[in-house]
Amino acid sequence: MAVSPPFCAFGWTAPDFALPGVDGRVRTLADIAGPRGTLIAFICNHCPYVVAIIDRLVRDAEELRGLGIGVAAINANDALQYPEDSFEAMAAFAQRHRIGFPYLHDESQQVARAYDAVCTPDFFGFDAGLGLQYRGRLDSSGRLPAAPDVRRDLVEAMRQVAATGRGPADQIASMGCSIKWRQSGD
Repeated sequence: MAVSPPFCAFGWTAPDFALPGVDGRVRTLADIAGPRGTLIAFICNHCPYVVAIIDRLVRDAEELRGLGIGVAAINANDALQYPEDSFEAMAAFAQRHRIGFPYLHDESQQVARAYDAVCTPDFFGFDAGLGLQYRGRLDSSGRLPAAPDVRRDLVEAMRQVAATGRGPADQIASMGCSIKWRQSGD
């Protein structure tokens, strides 16, 4: 069942983290943060919503990085119940889709809980001071292929954040599969 995150809590401060990436490096929020903003995307390998948008996310992240926006993706899904989201599968997914930004593993799920992430994809766009300015969708296509003229909500919002430090007042929530939380005791 598809779920959507809550609306943007403007100014909410990004929690710090130190997570291993598929490139073998541990990254912190300070490592990811860009001089004009930061995008943290909670994704996974198997969600049909993520699979449908991953190539556009890779394209958009490259554009945003050119604007001084730091970008990283985090996978917090329970790999015991969903082995297709294991660290090894993440590395293969990143290579297959030519992900050019850090793809990090939140095995403990503590970071996802600190961010109150609820679905994949779930986008958190922060200003240069790491205050939340965007929590919306990538674009309007959802699980469908994007039309050539689709409005790129995430890119437009983060361009605005890079230029003004403020996100758009009107945002449409992302939609995706729920994060696969570990059962208590795992």
